[in-house]
Amino acid sequence: MHDSSTGSDTGTDSTGNTARPSRRAVLAATAGLTAALTAPATAHAAAHGTPGERRLRALISRMTLEEKVGQLFVMRVYGHSATAPDQADVDTNLKEIGVRTAAELIERYRVGGIIYFAWAHNTRDPHQIADLSNGIQRASLDQPRGLPVLIATDQEHGAVCRVGEPATLFPGAMAVGAGRSRADARTLGRISGAELRAMGINQDYSPDADVNVNPANPVIGVRSFGADPEAVAALVAAEVRGYQSAGVAATAKHFPGHGDTAVDSHYGFPVITHSRELWERLDAVPFRAAIAAGIDSVMTAHIQFPALDDSGDPATLSHPILTGILRGELGYDGVVITDSLGMQGVRTKYGDDRVPVLALKAGVDQLLNPPSLDVAWHAVLKAVQEGELTEDRLDESILRILRLKARRGLFDHPWASHAGVDRTVGTRSHLATADRIAERTTTLLVNEDGTLPFAPRRERRLLVVGADPASPSGTTGPPTGVLAAALTELGFDATALSTGTAPSAAAIDKAVTAARDADAVVVGTYNVTAGNAQRTLVERLLATGRPVAVVAIRNPYDVAQFPSVRACLATYCWTDVELRAAARVIAGRGAPRGKLPVPVQRADDPAEVLYPIGYGLTY
Repeated sequence: MHDSSTGSDTGTDSTGNTARPSRRAVLAATAGLTAALTAPATAHAAAHGTPGERRLRALISRMTLEEKVGQLFVMRVYGHSATAPDQADVDTNLKEIGVRTAAELIERYRVGGIIYFAWAHNTRDPHQIADLSNGIQRASLDQPRGLPVLIATDQEHGAVCRVGEPATLFPGAMAVGAGRSRADARTLGRISGAELRAMGINQDYSPDADVNVNPANPVIGVRSFGADPEAVAALVAAEVRGYQSAGVAATAKHFPGHGDTAVDSHYGFPVITHSRELWERLDAVPFRAAIAAGIDSVMTAHIQFPALDDSGDPATLSHPILTGILRGELGYDGVVITDSLGMQGVRTKYGDDRVPVLALKAGVDQLLNPPSLDVAWHAVLKAVQEGELTEDRLDESILRILRLKARRGLFDHPWASHAGVDRTVGTRSHLATADRIAERTTTLLVNEDGTLPFAPRRERRLLVVGADPASPSGTTGPPTGVLAAALTELGFDATALSTGTAPSAAAIDKAVTAARDADAVVVGTYNVTAGNAQRTLVERLLATGRPVAVVAIRNPYDVAQFPSVRACLATYCWTDVELRAAARVIAGRGAPRGKLPVPVQRADDPAEVLYPIGYGLTY
């Protein structure tokens, strides 16, 4: 990208206005807080009497009750600009939030955090993101007693990614789990963190610390590093250190552990049936590691966990789980943030006015993305005015939030700049590093009679068929096209034919006809189940007699659905970086080096393990 800014440290907003020094009054008054408050979230007590801590308490003492309530909320807002969004985004903001812009949101509710989404049109391109971030910081610092804002997003990489190309996109967690390298996990966090911070994003809701032991898990799956708690813990801790070394608050999620559920908490209310002893051995291990690594924030899960709290409440609203276990037993005193309060899992039992109050009573600090900010904000205000919550209780959470902001340098330097974006985001070295990390993740599960690698002199004409799910970031893919282009670059004559996640009989017939004119076939599969037509597609292609290589582009469990397949790879995600790595393996330009981070069970007998953790072939 070309530098289109003044290069000033304060950056420019979408109108080109440079931040004025007068807007730094709060920053100047709290200068040096970063150095004064570098203690990790578990070691704040010693800092109680430090100058930095006294300054934060002084800030809190000057805040109005309404400002304190606002500081607890992290809210979505539509638009690419803090002050001049597109009219459609103004209309949506008015409908959902009752304000026109991010600046108005901050002025009315004094929110302490903003969350970016691609679907909210917050993340068009890196320069725009930097300008939006600066506009948000400016709007907040312009207020009386204004404070810097925690600007957050879900940049997990892999299946969940809000900022797309030209930012560097890395393999997702389960792919990193297949690579088994703590150094790679830390590098991923360091580079991704540096790029986010250059765009003004200072809190990332990553890494996922769930141990995925349920192949049917519809919401975690490949977002987890794997099924071995110790391996997951090592990679979680490494990624946390990487992100936080780059000045971005990492977030371990979803406490107390969302890895064994067959229900998606966005749409239902999952129940985890683990015993307390199993929780200690399985789910707790990565969270303990994250805390030991100095994690800045922990996100709650909207799950019922009867062995930890038999009240029937979700963990997000559970005092025994959040205060008793997370704060008491695990010794964590950093920021606790809810998962989105718009999700069904937290709304099943209580109304939207009760949820934020109960979350604070349970031990939460940040309230994320309530369906109605007005309802939630006034509910918390009323709870304090009527004595259900004390102002001291709010002060505890605000102090944790301000400590986090200080630790990440927001009181000293909250701004982004176009020059910083150009120096940092999507650089050639970052992209090359992502490719190298991906090369260590591709996992070869089946290779009968040396079916792979394919060679251009022998299998020149390749047909690439299969599923083309939408890109996690909206900026990559489609997978069949990416694989075909990468294989063509490697010397093949590759043709792409999208057949979808549920191919019709006509689509299957078309693929089979095309396969007869090819020397070999590559099939991308996506979350195949027993009754899925992707099975029929693969069986029909195998019946042509052409060499067929299956590439499971999301769940590695797909291989269990294809007992007759002679070659099968797992990539764990379908963003370009993983697919290009798979193409190099298919072409023999790279050896497969990944090892399964989860076991794959037989499709017809789930009690029997087909491929254990650590399995992976090479050539």
